[in-house]
Amino acid sequence: MSDSIEPQWRKSSRCGNGTCVEVAKVDDTYLIRDSKNPGAAALAFTEQEWIAFVDGVTAGEFTFN
Repeated sequence: MSDSIEPQWRKSSRCGNGTCVEVAKVDDTYLIRDSKNPGAAALAFTEQEWIAFVDGVTAGEFTFN
């Protein structure tokens, strides 16, 4: 990941109360952070890890009762 590129953070349009996760892509790395604590270190995932996560969400693997 390049240190010279400032991440462009995005959050879901479904984020109604402002306490959401935010995602940014820098080069081939996906960054995830808590919008309530933007100064904390972000989690970093490879493109393959991100695709696997999105596929799992789409397939309903993360539903809670």
